[in-house]
Amino acid sequence: MATVELRFSALPEHVRTARLVAAAVARRAGVDEAVLDEVRLAVGEACTRAVGLHKTGGISAPVKVLLIEEEKQFSIEVGDEAPHAVPGERAPGDGPGDPDGEADEDEMGLAVISGLVDDVEVSAGEHGGSIKMTWPTTPPPTILA
Repeated sequence: MATVELRFSALPEHVRTARLVAAAVARRAGVDEAVLDEVRLAVGEACTRAVGLHKTGGISAPVKVLLIEEEKQFSIEVGDEAPHAVPGERAPGDGPGDPDGEADEDEMGLAVISGLVDDVEVSAGEHGGSIKMTWPTTPPPTILA
């Protein structure tokens, strides 16, 4: 199992770099070329969400991205350190006083990711959360000499 770890300051300009690195590692891991655009988009959404959560929460810790190559699958886990409610639940204060619904924007990002990736696991709690996305891989062809 090979793992690449990427940490970046929670700034929007670093999301593009995370997308490029994720696509390059996914390609090397054997993710189908036809799926690489979905990988880029999903990672972009997950990283943008994490950056937004850090910015809103005033958190200076970096966003963490793990790129994990396993037998027959490739996973990307985007982690944040922002305290937030479990997806689908309202956090205290996310009600009438929530201007334009930051929680709704968060739900929209998760919906986009779920539409792009078949295998998604979302975990969230008071110490942060993560989105783990998994794609199947195809082993490289064996060259007989």
